[in-house]
Amino acid sequence: MEIASASVVEDLASAGVLRASINLGNPVLAQGTPADPRGVTVDIAREIGRRLGVPVELLCFDAARKSFEAMASGRADICFLAIEPARETEVAFTAPYVVIEGVYAVPVGSALDCAADVDRPGVRIGVKQGSAYDLFLSRTLRQATVVRGDEGVEVFRTQGLDAAAGIRQPLTEFVAANAGEVRLIEDRFMEIRQAVGTSRKCTPETVRFLHDVVEELKSDGFVADSLCRSHQSETLLAPPARMGG
Repeated sequence: MEIASASVVEDLASAGVLRASINLGNPVLAQGTPADPRGVTVDIAREIGRRLGVPVELLCFDAARKSFEAMASGRADICFLAIEPARETEVAFTAPYVVIEGVYAVPVGSALDCAADVDRPGVRIGVKQGSAYDLFLSRTLRQATVVRGDEGVEVFRTQGLDAAAGIRQPLTEFVAANAGEVRLIEDRFMEIRQAVGTSRKCTPETVRFLHDVVEELKSDGFVADSLCRSHQSETLLAPPARMGG
């Protein structure tokens, strides 16, 4: 079992506590309330704290951008976010522990049938501001327009947009709750690689420690078991990192 050295403990938890930024806005990874959070990110945070030999303070937010801001401003020691270039200037990421999918929902009568159809002139896509799919679409779309809001499905509905982008699981629930009005485009437009992150100021030894812990928790069944306990599919488990990854 990977146990932290004294230098890693000092680097990650110099105040004697590990502050973990948790995004409750992603229901695949975290559920519950700020007072009682649970899910795979909470389990991993507590396991990292156990290996450091320090208590864990869970800082809960309702959006990835807020979780990122806590990390970037120094209010958190670790975070659980999707790997994206816009975040890597501030955050050093491990390999992913979970891979989820970004998909679109569209009105039932829409002519958009596959993910590639959505990048057309005049198409407007609702996204949750600062989410992984907001960052991805903002840098990859060539013709369609991103419209940001506190929730992608809400801005999609209130502004009568052409598509809503989101994570497959909650977007599938949204479609089911609005049957006859919206439908899911089944093929994904992106893979969302969820990883543990820490400050770029941390030492290479610290980043390697986090990387090795994540790989161990993937290989020994910890992540898969945690996903199952929170009623998520263990098929979301990310593959082992490539050598040197």
